[in-house]
Amino acid sequence: MFERFTAAARSAVVGAQAEAASAEAAMVAEEHLLLALLEQGALDPLGVDRAAVRAGLVESRRRGGLSKADEEALAGLGIDLDEVVARVEETHGEGALTASAPRGRGRGAGLFGRREAGPRSHRPFATETKQVLEKSLRIALGRKDKEIGARHLVLALVARPGPVSEVLADHGVTYERAERELAG
Repeated sequence: MFERFTAAARSAVVGAQAEAASAEAAMVAEEHLLLALLEQGALDPLGVDRAAVRAGLVESRRRGGLSKADEEALAGLGIDLDEVVARVEETHGEGALTASAPRGRGRGAGLFGRREAGPRSHRPFATETKQVLEKSLRIALGRKDKEIGARHLVLALVARPGPVSEVLADHGVTYERAERELAG
C-alpha cells in the first residue's frame, strides 16, 4: 500500500510518527496523523485554524479521547463526563486521562505502572490509525486515483467516527467539503 503513497502522504505518515514521539505517546494515533497533515498545510485550502484544531485535540485528549457519542451515552447513564474529568484531575493532576501523560511510578510510567514509549522508541500504529490508512486506500481506489495523497488521508480521517473527525467537524471540515475543496 505504501508504494502508492505520494511524497506528501509519506511525509504525513513520517510526521505522525514524529508527533507521537514528541508527545511521548506509546502508539501513533489518528490525532498524530491529523497534526502532521496540519503541519504540512494539507488543510489550509479549507481555511482551518491550525491552533484551534490543536486546541480541540488537546481538549479531547484531556477528556480521555472520548467522543461526543461516548459522552452522550454516559450522560444517558447519569454520568457527567465533565464532573468525572474534574474529579480525576483533582485527585491525579491535570491531564491525568491523557494517554501520554506521565503517571504511576516515575516519568514515562503509564497506567498501572507500565512503561510508555520514550522519545527514541519504535511506536507502532494504533489499530484506528491503521484503519485510516486502509480507508485512504479504499477512497483512492473508489475514485480510481492511482496514488494515495494527503487528500485521501484527510478524507479517511473525516470519514471515521470519533474525536478526530469531531474536532474537524467543529471546524467546518466535513467529508463533502474536503472532497470538494482539497486538490486531487
